Amino acid sequence: MSIASSMHNALSGLNAASRAVNIVSSNVANAMTEGYASRSLELSSRSLDGAGSGVFVEGVRRQADDILIGDRRLTDAAVGYDSTKSQFLSDLEGVIGTPDKAGSLSGRIANFESALIGAASQPDSEARLSAVNDAANSVVSHLKTTSKNIQQARIDADQNIGQQVDKLNIGLKQVEQLNSKIQEAATRGVDPSGLMDLRQKTIDQMSSILPMKQLPRDNGMVALMTTGGAIVLDGKAAEFEFSPVNTIVPEMTLASGALSGLTMNGQPMRTEGDRSPIRGGSLAGEFEVRDQLAPEAQVRLDGYARDLVERFQDPALDATRAPGAAGLFTDAGAAFDPLNEVALSTRLSVNASVDPAQGGAVWHIRDGLGAAVPGEVGNSNLINDLVDAMTAARTPASGGFSVAARSSAGLAADLLSTISADLSAAETQKSFSMSQNETLKQLEMSQGVDTDAEMQKLMLIEQAYAANARVITSADEMIQTILNI
Repeated sequence: MSIASSMHNALSGLNAASRAVNIVSSNVANAMTEGYASRSLELSSRSLDGAGSGVFVEGVRRQADDILIGDRRLTDAAVGYDSTKSQFLSDLEGVIGTPDKAGSLSGRIANFESALIGAASQPDSEARLSAVNDAANSVVSHLKTTSKNIQQARIDADQNIGQQVDKLNIGLKQVEQLNSKIQEAATRGVDPSGLMDLRQKTIDQMSSILPMKQLPRDNGMVALMTTGGAIVLDGKAAEFEFSPVNTIVPEMTLASGALSGLTMNGQPMRTEGDRSPIRGGSLAGEFEVRDQLAPEAQVRLDGYARDLVERFQDPALDATRAPGAAGLFTDAGAAFDPLNEVALSTRLSVNASVDPAQGGAVWHIRDGLGAAVPGEVGNSNLINDLVDAMTAARTPASGGFSVAARSSAGLAADLLSTISADLSAAETQKSFSMSQNETLKQLEMSQGVDTDAEMQKLMLIEQAYAANARVITSADEMIQTILNI
């Protein structure tokens, strides 16, 4: 080997060592950077006419486990979906209230029954009759508040959908642009690892919204497809469209056209069920809250309100009422029509004839809603009938309840029990998803930058650099000796 070729080989070694030092320093500096993947230098031996000709830097390899990252992203979506459902059901359970809370629906129903029993024991007491009116209004107020919260949850879900759609459109456009830059860098022979890190972080930010699979394309580019089969990026980013509203009432549904659906590139997308292209992420969860969970809760609440109204609207209960007149609980002051059940809980009110706040008098509770003048103050027959109406076993006519007959208190307990059972199932699924997600995150982190290994690598680079430098020094000394001859 000639002195010149020795110097050439050593110079190539110095160049490789210099590149390796830069990579090690970048790895160590970004050991805690989210989305950063460890780099390594790809080297190969070079030969010329069968003789060694130094080392050749093939490029920089970005060490990322795409399969593990893909699995973790799917669990991000699962956590987003399960958390959205769980949060709604938890809030709903809190609004209705568990039986141990005085302000719960069950607690207010119990207070109403107690007030009726107290009034029956002393029907001449205006204070006890007033307590019945106050307890009845408390039940009405709670049902209205619950309904208002259900509709607010739908509004919040609708607004969240709009925000997530905007975030998706921005993220997909950024990935499209990063794809182009990565392709350009690969064509020019420039290391695109930094751009790939940014692309991975951008996709990660969307992973909880929409479950997506990453597919490789030429020159380092990627395509994105949902687990439901919708291609959201392949060269060009898809564009989602959604129009949020400012107000939602129980009558407003997606099917009626009062609420916006989701479109991709102008084409409507199915947003519910296992066949939905967006199933499994927080976006699907928000649609489920807006279009399924909350409306189902409203139907159950209206079913309970109907049962309450019909218990006291029985024509045989109060002989003083005109045929077809409203009972103690009314539909906005009128008798309840079974054909107009939707949103009944929002219109529920206590009969004006017994409510002093509406110009009525509490003695109507004792003497009858249609009584013209007060009757015998010691007569508790009607009040006892009201107590019997509350406690009678009755099969609810609507609301999706089982056909079992039960009292008003029993039906209130069933309403809460159904929600609590759904919440328990959602919390269990959420715990599983979060545990799986945390495990995959730990595995992903374990494959990140190992600073101990990088320090060991740095020592080897230092030795290689010193060895190559020594070769150059020796070659220089040889040349000087020859020149001095």
